[in-house]
Amino acid sequence: MVFSSLMFMCIFLPIVLIAYNLSKNLTYKNTVLIIASLFFYAWGEPIWVVLLIFSAFVDYINGRIIDKYYARAGATIALVSSLVINLGLLAMFKYSGFFIENINTFLHTSIPNPNFKLPIGISFYTFQTLSYTIDMYRGKTRVQKSFLGFLAYVSMFPQLVAGPIVRYSTVASELNSRRVTADDFAYGVKRFTAGMCKKVMLANSSGAVASMVLDSTRLTVASSWLGIIMYTFQIYFDFSGYSDMAIGLGRMLGFHFGENFEYPYISRSITEFWRRWHISLSTFFRDYVYIPLGGNRYHAIRNIFIVWLLTGLWHGASWNFIFWGLFYGVLLFIEKTLFKKKLQKIPAPICYIYTMFFVILGWALFYFTDLNALWTFIKSAFGVGTALYDLTAVSTFCTNAWLIAVCVIASTPIPTIIHKNFCKKSKVFAAISEPVLVIVGLGVCFVLLVGQTYNPFLYFRF
Repeated sequence: MVFSSLMFMCIFLPIVLIAYNLSKNLTYKNTVLIIASLFFYAWGEPIWVVLLIFSAFVDYINGRIIDKYYARAGATIALVSSLVINLGLLAMFKYSGFFIENINTFLHTSIPNPNFKLPIGISFYTFQTLSYTIDMYRGKTRVQKSFLGFLAYVSMFPQLVAGPIVRYSTVASELNSRRVTADDFAYGVKRFTAGMCKKVMLANSSGAVASMVLDSTRLTVASSWLGIIMYTFQIYFDFSGYSDMAIGLGRMLGFHFGENFEYPYISRSITEFWRRWHISLSTFFRDYVYIPLGGNRYHAIRNIFIVWLLTGLWHGASWNFIFWGLFYGVLLFIEKTLFKKKLQKIPAPICYIYTMFFVILGWALFYFTDLNALWTFIKSAFGVGTALYDLTAVSTFCTNAWLIAVCVIASTPIPTIIHKNFCKKSKVFAAISEPVLVIVGLGVCFVLLVGQTYNPFLYFRF
């Protein structure tokens, strides 16, 4: 089940919200949340619900052990147990096939490939449970004594299958005590609607164009860049839209999740881009991998490449994701060693163009899992053995020029700034505009969902 479906919006969500608010008792609310979340997950992956519950149980027990034997050998054993079991499951389901396939290719062996089906959301909930045991071991969060409360955290449907990665410490107090105010609920509806509009209106429309162009066997320079630019918009509005919906749903249920995107396409450096893009993932690797390895103090360059190799692998068991991660590792290495503070002296427009050029090029590494197709695209994008443009590229651009313009504006803070300025000037506008925008936005999304056949969530596969 996906958020941008009529089943979710018309049946699942209303039933859950009604049932959830029938009582103020926290145990009741957590029980409703768990049942709803497991049903939500089982809708697409019924067999892997067992794996989800097992993962939660393992780290619930490890957390209790760490609390009991804090700062002693028992706590260390429990932490190692958490790391080995969770990362072992992730490696088995997500990476075993990839490694066996490459061993067979390079060593000419014939090891059987298990070809496990990847459980949806395993990369997200694995990192979430690890954040709990690691923070427990570091003394940065308190133990969750109720398995019901911990399972509610791990299985919480708003962020279960595609993030953001919500650390236990972020919602620890709300798992034990929370209430939903009218303002919270209103904000949640508004945020959910904004994310839905991003997804249905912009991501799906951009993605349909991107797939049509990039999957073509005859690319020109113009069509290559048009296709990858449309994919650049698709992946941003798809993932940030999902994050907005997750944050909004969390607020409706009494939880405050952190922001996951801060207008990354207005960045003036690659470093800034990764402070704004998928914030929950980049801060996870920073706090749990980069800094423990030594951060900027010891072997900074080595640490950068380890983190970005892992970031690439986290996104998928495929060489293109490894190259994508190392691509950013190289760019960040260059910025930290060669550019340092020089970028601050370069005019902002040039910095922006430089950043977006490499970000867009990076999305090509992300899009093409087939390395031959990737190489064909790169040659076409830079005019090797292909025409500058063709009539199809020109026609596609002209047809979608309005969509490109809307996507450019929507990926900046401009609409928000304009709306806030109008609200400051008119109290009537401030009172009426948001309810109207929510009603119109949801109405348009409903109409589009009835007729759309292209409605994927890109980050579900991670």
